[in-house]
Amino acid sequence: MSAIDISASTGAWQQRLSGAVPGIEIPVHAPYLDAIERLKRERNAVVLAHNYQTPEIYLGIADYVGDSLGLAQEAARTDAEVIVQCGVHFMAETAKILSPGKTVLIPDLEAGCSLAASITGADVRLLRERYPGVPVVTYVNTSAEVKAESDVCCTSSNAVEVVESLGAERAIFLPDEYLGRWVASRTAVELVLWHGHCEVHERFTAEEIRELRRAHPGVYVLAHPECPPDVLAAADYVGSTAGMIRQVGVAGARKVVMVTECSMSDNVAAAHPDIEFVRPCNLCPHMKRITLPKIRRALERMQYEVTIEPAVAARARRAVERMLAVGRGERSN
Repeated sequence: MSAIDISASTGAWQQRLSGAVPGIEIPVHAPYLDAIERLKRERNAVVLAHNYQTPEIYLGIADYVGDSLGLAQEAARTDAEVIVQCGVHFMAETAKILSPGKTVLIPDLEAGCSLAASITGADVRLLRERYPGVPVVTYVNTSAEVKAESDVCCTSSNAVEVVESLGAERAIFLPDEYLGRWVASRTAVELVLWHGHCEVHERFTAEEIRELRRAHPGVYVLAHPECPPDVLAAADYVGSTAGMIRQVGVAGARKVVMVTECSMSDNVAAAHPDIEFVRPCNLCPHMKRITLPKIRRALERMQYEVTIEPAVAARARRAVERMLAVGRGERSN
């Protein structure tokens, strides 16, 4: 590529990434961004980027952005043959569950999740033995094998609705303890909880929120329900990643703090230049394993492909589809 081509390419990316990525970094990113766009066309591929991805990925080369389930649903609707999941491994598995005929790639096999790793399919089977006949509701932030052992999945935004759709007095809710406590506070259904946590959200404290309010009078605090209960009690709004993004646009606040992963604040701030974002956030080390060079390499070498044993995928798909049926006004049982 000539110097003129490089300059033109950098200028185009500066326009797209302005305000979200430091200008000095864009010339470094531009060659990778160009190469990925070319490879997407050659491979008939789409890139999915979770809300926690860095801005050069989220705003640069992503075809779809959002939470893990939303991304998987979007990928299933496309005609693309290849899906590159810029997120963590369970998200790539969810995409494969809903798109069994497509090739799903994750740029780094080590991009895991502390919450998903907190429980196994064997753990769910033991819980069923301990609580016979009690239905199992599983957060989508889990592996395919755990979904396969469940009756129905849920997201942080529809968890209460899913739990209540079962028509049961008691349910096993897995694996996030804090999300489970938040759901339990909003339903009469008794929940049996697991002690899984997200290493990003569990580190926030209520004292940190109070200090933020002292340092930034009038700040509007949005928190994800994977945070500890005292943090949620100290927030102005509690909701899923999608809910938090929507709320920023309608709250009317001039200064906000999103109590979640760092890059989400960066990505949302780019869409709201008139709002001041206070950023006491925690980085997800697993999400940050996904980089532009690794995405390019994934498309060049068609690595690393995510596969699921067909019987496991079919059972996991049923749990996800039962959740989606609740959203359509059908009962999940």
